[in-house]
Amino acid sequence: MEVHERHAHRHETPETRKAEAPPPVEKASLLRGRGVLFFILFLFWILFSGRFDGFHLTLGLISCTIVTLFTGDLVPELSSPGLALSWIRFGRYIPWLLGQILLANLHILRLVFHPRMMDRINPRIIRFRSDLKTELSLVTFANSITLTPGTITVSVSVDGQFKVHAIDEPSGKVLPGAMEKRIQAAFGES
Repeated sequence: MEVHERHAHRHETPETRKAEAPPPVEKASLLRGRGVLFFILFLFWILFSGRFDGFHLTLGLISCTIVTLFTGDLVPELSSPGLALSWIRFGRYIPWLLGQILLANLHILRLVFHPRMMDRINPRIIRFRSDLKTELSLVTFANSITLTPGTITVSVSVDGQFKVHAIDEPSGKVLPGAMEKRIQAAFGES
């Protein structure tokens, strides 16, 4: 009798399946996300291949279509509402980041050619907590730090705890600072 009662509790009805099922994602939203992914992949294909003849463009179309079909659902952010606005905000962040990379390169160049280089290099681990909310913004922040010469992200946790290696005090003093604020603006978290 006990066995029968245990199995009775596991019996699924259409009502219980509906209650447990995740909310359906709009088909139009999924198609839009896959369209964005295809466009991005094909843009990179054109930029990196450097070939604009029919053969190579056709290969690019076929390759990007296959990759989009198999991996389109791996990037859920691509089907989120307001995607175009997000790309515009992120597009404004890229030139600023490139400027910071240039300034950091000049700082490291000065450091390396300074007559008292060994006195000025003072490696350290900096710990701080970021106010960024999403995993994508945290990963962008971690990668931006690593792209900037003189600093390397050692670890980042999902709750925003960062450990960053800095080659000297000026390289680490600016963290989290303006970079975090710009990423917050780029991802609409401010």
